[in-house]
Amino acid sequence: MKTDSQQPPKCPVGEPECPWLDELQALHGRVSQLEELVSRDPLTGLYNMRHLQETLPVVLERTRRNHKPACLMMVDLDHFKRVNDTWGHEVGNIALKQTARILRSQVRIVDIVCRYGGEEFVIILPDTGLRQAVQIAERIRRTIEETPVRHEEGEFHMSASMGVDVYMPLDERSPDAFLDSADKMLYQAKEGGRNRVVHRDFSDIETETGVSAEEKDALQGLFGKD
Repeated sequence: MKTDSQQPPKCPVGEPECPWLDELQALHGRVSQLEELVSRDPLTGLYNMRHLQETLPVVLERTRRNHKPACLMMVDLDHFKRVNDTWGHEVGNIALKQTARILRSQVRIVDIVCRYGGEEFVIILPDTGLRQAVQIAERIRRTIEETPVRHEEGEFHMSASMGVDVYMPLDERSPDAFLDSADKMLYQAKEGGRNRVVHRDFSDIETETGVSAEEKDALQGLFGKD
C-alpha cells in the first residue's frame, strides 16, 4: 500500500489537464534510465567500475557502523586471451556474458556484482564473514569450470582464479587498499596454478577480533546489542 509520500503528483484542483506534469514525470523517468545506463556495463549488464567506486565506500562505512564484516571477491577468467585468439571476440563476449550470469545466480540480491574490466569481475558481499565468502567463491569457481561455453562452432570450458578478502569493523584500510589486497590474493591464485581461490587465513581474522563470529553471535544473544 502506498503512503501519501509515494503518491504521484496530481493536477491542481480545477485543472483537468496538466501537460507540464506529464513532461515532468517523463523527465524523471528519463533521468532514472540515464543513471542506470551510466552505472552498467553494456556487454554483461553488470555494474561497472564507476558504480563499484561509488558503492564500496558506502559498504565499508556500513561495516564500521553496524559491526558486521564485508567481503570482496575478485574473479579473473584464466587464459582468456586464448579464447579470443582461438574463437574470436564474439565468442569471447559469449563467455563473458555467461560468466556474468553465473556470478549473478550464485550470490544474493544484496550482493553487488561488477565488471572490473576485461575478463575481471568484482563482487561486494555486505554483512558477510570470510568463511561464508570463501564458500560462495568455491561454488562460483566450480560452476564456471563445469559449465561449457557453447557457440556455433562447438564448445569449450573455462576456469577462474579468485582472491577473497574481508573488511572487519575496526579495519582502517581505504576502499582502494581493500581492493588492492583482494587483487594481490587473486595474483597469488594465478601464480599458484590458477583455477583456485586464495584468501586470508581464517585464524588471522579470529586473532584480530579476539572472538569468532559464532562466539560474538552467542554473546549478543545473551546480553543483547548496544
